[in-house]
Amino acid sequence: MINKKVTNAAEALTGVKDKMTLMVGGFGLSGIPENSIAELVKLNVKELTCISNNAGVDDFGLGLLLQKKQIKKMISSYVGENAEFERQMLSGELEVELIPQGTLAERCRAAQSGIPAFYTPAGYGTEVAIGKETREFNKKMYVLEHAFKADFAVVKAWKGDEAGNLIFKGTARNFNPNMCGAAKITIAEVEELLPVGSLDPNQIHIPGIFIQRIFQGVNYEKRIEQRTIRKR
Repeated sequence: MINKKVTNAAEALTGVKDKMTLMVGGFGLSGIPENSIAELVKLNVKELTCISNNAGVDDFGLGLLLQKKQIKKMISSYVGENAEFERQMLSGELEVELIPQGTLAERCRAAQSGIPAFYTPAGYGTEVAIGKETREFNKKMYVLEHAFKADFAVVKAWKGDEAGNLIFKGTARNFNPNMCGAAKITIAEVEELLPVGSLDPNQIHIPGIFIQRIFQGVNYEKRIEQRTIRKR
């Protein structure tokens, strides 16, 4: 069995360079690869294109890369929790491509599956469809969307084994599974890394064939974007 374990985030991110395109898993601040993002900040790579559902918050998640002006372009669906993102976008410092959330997920999954493009009704008749091919199927109009092309995909899982098999937990099972195998190299950081054979095959969400490097993360904060509780 191939062993894909690496020591830490620094070793996992070997090869990441300026101007690359990175997929980054997570939904809000749930299931984001905290260790890998922190290492990207240390590497100080610049002019990145980041494909992620959202841009984190000002002082956490991808917001840390935005603070240091490491991201040139964001390809996202929801970006409403980050004031620095808003400032850079409005000032023209940051290129932004907003995509319907389902389309974003499907463009990742298409890349994972080797499908070059697909038709979707989402966005037809709006700015999303400008410059794109459209076609009618069964008396309904669709927009042609292309699969993403990324150099690295960085995801976070609950458990994994040294062969790269992954199990996600709760809301972390969002964009992370679709991004596995959707780039030239997929890196998985996990809360618990186990020997091969330790995971129940019936519980595995992503098989190891989609993963090139895996490591056990440390010191997860698991922040909540907006904590809302009932008044006592």
